[in-house]
Amino acid sequence: MADQIFIFDTTLRDGEQVPGCKLNQTQKLLVAKELDDLGVDVIEAGFPISSPGDFQSVEAIAKQTNNAIVCGLSRSVKGDIDSAAAALKFAKRPRIHTGIGTSDTHIKYKFNSTRDKILERAVEAVKYAKQFVEDVEFYAEDAGRTDNDYLAEVCSAVIKAGATVLNIPDTTGYCLPSEYGEKIKYLADNVIGIENAILSTHCHNDLGLATANSIAGIQFGARQIECTINGIGERAGNTALEEVAMIIKHRLGKQYYSNIDSKKLNAMSKLVSESMCMPVQPNKAIVGDNAFAHSSGIHQDGVIKRRENYEIIDPKEVGVDQSSIILTARSGRAALAYRSKQVGYDLYKDQLDVAYSEFISLADLKKEVTNDDLNAMLAGLFAATV
Repeated sequence: MADQIFIFDTTLRDGEQVPGCKLNQTQKLLVAKELDDLGVDVIEAGFPISSPGDFQSVEAIAKQTNNAIVCGLSRSVKGDIDSAAAALKFAKRPRIHTGIGTSDTHIKYKFNSTRDKILERAVEAVKYAKQFVEDVEFYAEDAGRTDNDYLAEVCSAVIKAGATVLNIPDTTGYCLPSEYGEKIKYLADNVIGIENAILSTHCHNDLGLATANSIAGIQFGARQIECTINGIGERAGNTALEEVAMIIKHRLGKQYYSNIDSKKLNAMSKLVSESMCMPVQPNKAIVGDNAFAHSSGIHQDGVIKRRENYEIIDPKEVGVDQSSIILTARSGRAALAYRSKQVGYDLYKDQLDVAYSEFISLADLKKEVTNDDLNAMLAGLFAATV
């Protein structure tokens, strides 16, 4: 039987930390509602202690959310945890997400502390959070660069203190997939009480490996993926929700499943992009404008004959109406005939030869031949036939 992979969305917390991407409360509530409808299991609604506005937004999201767990972030500081608990008091399924840096780099240069003191702070924070909610997630910041033995010691201690989820962040996007997978496996094999908690991935994209690392994590024992719509997030971004959702569906479906309604992914992507004024790169996997677009004649001919020749995902699965055949100087006769028929010209072979010669001359002058260009060209050559 396939195992569920829980999808933890942090678009409204990690994603909103990107410069220029701040949302007002109305926008946050709309995004949160759509995330709930999308099927995410956890919505990280914000960092309540960070500002009165963030507190109010987390509180409002907690009130309106019907299905997903609503999560508030905190540091391992009592005031942070108090604020998160207060913001989440109306949530049907509240979770406090608390933690601290565990790498030697963070311990020495961020906290000017020791491993023993950090371990003590981690346990105290989880115990304190547990007084407010049953569901407490602990993050070991910079776990990607944390010694595995010490990381396992911290994880064992916070589970004993009551943590229900262990977040293992590759905060700096440092790990290779093999390294991150091995780290998750080490924890699955060595953390005391691991059967009582869920291991979670939280991977950043500094080396372009966030999605690959997240998938490696679930293949070695993690059961929650922390991610954002469009991969938005600090620096180079986070794991992209749409990517892991479709990888699970298309490549790992015999082993795992998620609750994501994939047909809503394209609309969700556009909502976040427009709300945050953060364009999606055209070649972005799954939701980019070119994800199902073809301009090479060889590819166009193959897709027209059978979509699966060059597409492993049916665009309708992610809420895109159809594949796009883009007319350029690299397009062939098959693409020209296909697009001509769409605008009302069903060309015979001899007509197609004439039209193609004219088309190539036109395409050499333009990046893309549009429907208007095509109509004008064909009208000058033939009478329309439907």
